[in-house]
Amino acid sequence: MKTKLLNFIPARLRNRYGMGIGVFLLYVCFLSDCDLYTTLKLRNELSEKRSEHEQYARDIKTVRAELAELNGDLVLLEKFAREKYKMKRDNEDVFVLVAKP
Repeated sequence: MKTKLLNFIPARLRNRYGMGIGVFLLYVCFLSDCDLYTTLKLRNELSEKRSEHEQYARDIKTVRAELAELNGDLVLLEKFAREKYKMKRDNEDVFVLVAKP
């Protein structure tokens, strides 16, 4: 029985150094806090966060460009306030039309 089990193990791993390296690799890959699964999961999460960061950086860039444009032109600022925040002058009535899909 013991010899059948030893035949499945390569000759290099049958000595104590090979077994020690095998146990160490087993521990590092599957049993430690930073095992293979956790490392791959965290690496995937990091790539998602980096893509989100790039998207937010692009959004910030466009918003800053809009802000610079609005701060430079009062007519455009008034148009933006009327469209986005539904602001009006004192002597005006605003009608909001909503299109149903």
